[in-house]
Amino acid sequence: MSPAISVLIPAYEAAGVLARALLSVARQTAVDWECVVVDDGSRDGTGDVVRAFARRDPRFRLVEAPHRGIVGALAAGLERCRGEAIARMDADDLMAPDRLAAQAAALAGAPALAAVGSHVRLFQRARLRPGRLAYEAFLDSMRTEADVRANAFVECPVAHPSLFVRAATLRAFGYRDRGWPEDYDLVLRMLAGGARIGVVPRALLRWRDRPGRLSRTHPAYALERFVECKAEFLAQGPLAGGDRYVLWGYGDTGKALRRALGRHAKTPAVIVELHPSRLGQRMDGVAVVPPAGLRDWHGLPLLASVAGAEARGQIRAALAAMGWVEGRDFWCTA
Repeated sequence: MSPAISVLIPAYEAAGVLARALLSVARQTAVDWECVVVDDGSRDGTGDVVRAFARRDPRFRLVEAPHRGIVGALAAGLERCRGEAIARMDADDLMAPDRLAAQAAALAGAPALAAVGSHVRLFQRARLRPGRLAYEAFLDSMRTEADVRANAFVECPVAHPSLFVRAATLRAFGYRDRGWPEDYDLVLRMLAGGARIGVVPRALLRWRDRPGRLSRTHPAYALERFVECKAEFLAQGPLAGGDRYVLWGYGDTGKALRRALGRHAKTPAVIVELHPSRLGQRMDGVAVVPPAGLRDWHGLPLLASVAGAEARGQIRAALAAMGWVEGRDFWCTA
């Protein structure tokens, strides 16, 4: 019989860390699962680690594949998953003992949801950079489906290794390689396609951060690739109705987003700024106005492109007071 849950783990050169990850799966309070580990052409004995677990517990299954990278490994594993739901995890991460049970219960209790993520706890704490801690705080501020949707263009609002998704949904969207993060691409495609993603607001995943991690080393995870990914989905979604928009904020994040959107023939009609020296000026040929000047531009979609949760909160409050509705009239990005 097919299991209720398939845990999908792509693994490359992971022999030194994989055993702890698999042990955390073996210790789940839920029991109706299989764990599909894709050895993506490793040469360090990664497959041997999985075989040792499989000899003791047949719920562990090894898929051996030539090295194609994470997208290819995920696709190969997805083909072998038999569960009605699929839980993602990376080969160097750890599950809380009740992760599968908690996320399965969350999906069962909300039939309209296609997937749920969870909060995370990064480790090793002593080596974490401020940017990673800020992203952990951002992820852990997501508590509802509405939070996920509202913040989808700020950063990826759910950690991919924490994702627990209905198998039919994941197969419908699949994984693809566009030269930017495959996890963010998946989440944005799901949301654009009408899939609803919730959150179990507990740290159900211990997410390892280390210098050799793919997100630290691969060009697809560079900052500019995240911006290009956002720009494509913004151009095809909120900005699809025209070639002009309002841009609130023209710091580094706003400038980078403007450049990326320009490659989709999207141009700001006006820039909103608070700095007195910029008001009434033109920046890169675009007029700069204060927030009070927005009443003349209410028909255009607005992108609030600022760094920092506090600044986004202030902009959200100001726009709401002016009658702008998030997700209809304006979107926050970074």
